[in-house]
Amino acid sequence: MSQVNIRDDEVDIVIAALRTDLTSFMEDWRAVFSRFHLIIVKDPDLKGDLKIPEGFSLDVYTKSDIERVVGSSSSAVVFSGYSCRYFGYLMSRKKYIVSIDDDCVPTKDDKPESADAVAQHITNLTTPATPFFFNTLYDPFRKGADFVRGYPFSLRIGVQCALSCGLWLNLADYDAPTQALKPGQRNSRFVDAVLTVPVRVMLPVSGINIAFDRELVGPALVPAFRLAKEGKFRWETVEDIWSGMCVKVICDHLGFGVKSGLPYVWRNERGDAVESLKKEWEGVKLMEEVVPFFQSMRLSQAAVTAEDCVIEMAAAVKERLGPLDPVFARAAETMVEWVKLWKEVTSRLSVTAA
Repeated sequence: MSQVNIRDDEVDIVIAALRTDLTSFMEDWRAVFSRFHLIIVKDPDLKGDLKIPEGFSLDVYTKSDIERVVGSSSSAVVFSGYSCRYFGYLMSRKKYIVSIDDDCVPTKDDKPESADAVAQHITNLTTPATPFFFNTLYDPFRKGADFVRGYPFSLRIGVQCALSCGLWLNLADYDAPTQALKPGQRNSRFVDAVLTVPVRVMLPVSGINIAFDRELVGPALVPAFRLAKEGKFRWETVEDIWSGMCVKVICDHLGFGVKSGLPYVWRNERGDAVESLKKEWEGVKLMEEVVPFFQSMRLSQAAVTAEDCVIEMAAAVKERLGPLDPVFARAAETMVEWVKLWKEVTSRLSVTAA
């Protein structure tokens, strides 16, 4: 891994707390996390006080903090379950955000330097991406790599990388049907590689282990598909997939890059495949409509910021997907509400900081 100078005051690590006892998780990460500021967001549906060891610089946000910032409970933006991580994105004032779930620990592989997930994410974000022409040696900016013969010299400068999608060992990010059919399947394959996802190519983004440039695409990570408890179904199991496709379309439009590969984390066991299937199945079916929509989505030249892009995309969601299912119309409304909230909170916190 190439070395980068990471300034502590440029990075926030956001942790969605979905369990009360974070002691073991925090101790496993102490060597990495103790260098940075942490934002821990407690799932507002979680009962009991959080248990967090001492020795970290952190802010903890609970249900009362969310209600204070967001305001009325009638707001379309919901931060419960996995969605609580988005509240951390909202409250951060740093340039880079690294998001790691509380069921993940550092990898223990034969390359100790690659176990520092934060350093690798920042390396990904601070070296150019190459979305417009695929390099067959993957990331040409890694030590020992370069552009291959035939790669256009006019494209070798690359573009800014806005999103880094890390991977994980052990429990891979399989959907509930795959987990139910293959309960013993685990990912033990470590691939020492980083690549830029080509322009106009979609990918399933997981909030389990990601980092992004908040200044470039912060509001593009939208908690829109996790609207509320829709009867017995909950949509949070596909919300980050929706959010990921939103941000990928926006990165393509604004000329930013998205990288996937290193860093890895080790993901521990959590949940029950059958219960996840109950929550996820309706979302799985709807994704068959969602993917073609995002593949064909083109934004206008008038959209020059991430906020502009989200608003324009929301209008397209309402027009093209809204008639297929009411959940999409509500998603469009939430996307608009999210941008309003992002602007309001950013303005408020900027005044407070000044």
